[in-house]
Amino acid sequence: MIVKPALTAAALCFASVAAAQEAYECEWQARADSIVEPWENNTRTFANGDVRLALLDTIEPAAGAFHILVLSPPYDEVGGRQCRTVSMAEGIGFSGADFSSLEASYDPAVGLVFEMNVRRFLPDSDSFGDARLTFTLNQATGHIGATLQ
Repeated sequence: MIVKPALTAAALCFASVAAAQEAYECEWQARADSIVEPWENNTRTFANGDVRLALLDTIEPAAGAFHILVLSPPYDEVGGRQCRTVSMAEGIGFSGADFSSLEASYDPAVGLVFEMNVRRFLPDSDSFGDARLTFTLNQATGHIGATLQ
């Protein structure tokens, strides 16, 4: 049956990224039709509107379809913000994300600090687990760091 090899392939893919979470340059995940509806509940601005976060659902892969869109300084030569997605690994997101749990603070040593509840696929047990995603944004450099707890 085709389902078993597909699940095995997905498990192998997730096994290699189980502990990774990073920010990637925007690609296919950052399409406008991936923003979770209703937009007003799944997008927020910070830093006087310079920073925007949005929850993305790319539908596939089903066990890793949720990403966080980050539009932020620094600005490019024509005034556009950098565009990044926070994901488990390149092309693979979280199994779920509770955007309503998003909290933001500022730490002068690292910049903006965001925290929210997410779910992730646990390949060793073929199940899902809750985690707390923390990511930081330095608007001056554009660096985004992410960790899961």
